[in-house]
Amino acid sequence: MPTLPLSTHRFLIFVDDVYEDLELWYPKLRLIEAGAHVTVAGPQADKVYAGKNGYPCRSDAAINLMESSDFHGVVIPGGFMPDKLRRDEYVKRLVREFAESNKLVAAICHGGWIPISAGVYRGVRVTGSLGIKDDLINAGAHWLDAPVVVDRHFISSRKPDDLPDFCRAIVDLMSAKKPT
Repeated sequence: MPTLPLSTHRFLIFVDDVYEDLELWYPKLRLIEAGAHVTVAGPQADKVYAGKNGYPCRSDAAINLMESSDFHGVVIPGGFMPDKLRRDEYVKRLVREFAESNKLVAAICHGGWIPISAGVYRGVRVTGSLGIKDDLINAGAHWLDAPVVVDRHFISSRKPDDLPDFCRAIVDLMSAKKPT
């Protein structure tokens, strides 16, 4: 049996109430399908969070117990969840650590709010929901209207319809990187 492309990779995905259901589940399942280990972390461990469209997600761990050094990347779904989590200093610190270590920071739709608040998008080419276009530009990012934008270790997409491109870009980028 061939080795799966991400069998040695570990990813963190954030969750909280009112996350965008598809933007969490599609990447989670696609990463697992590629062999990755995925940890979904919310404000509390082992808690069920309700998606924007009602789909539940149980957290594997508490965000405040996560260390960026344990992962190769972070995936940030959209919905209204990022607006709440971006106020958490620990979440912002984690995202800064991922960015400063040249580890994957992948955000889709309103997920870009968290890297904005973490201060890691200045000078980075990104996309995101039209609803946060001005926020991205004001944070110093170079906004593009495209299904997916890859700039070094940053990957971003606009909306659920872009998930195939978003996930393909994550798998392609991370397959090319040797895990540390």
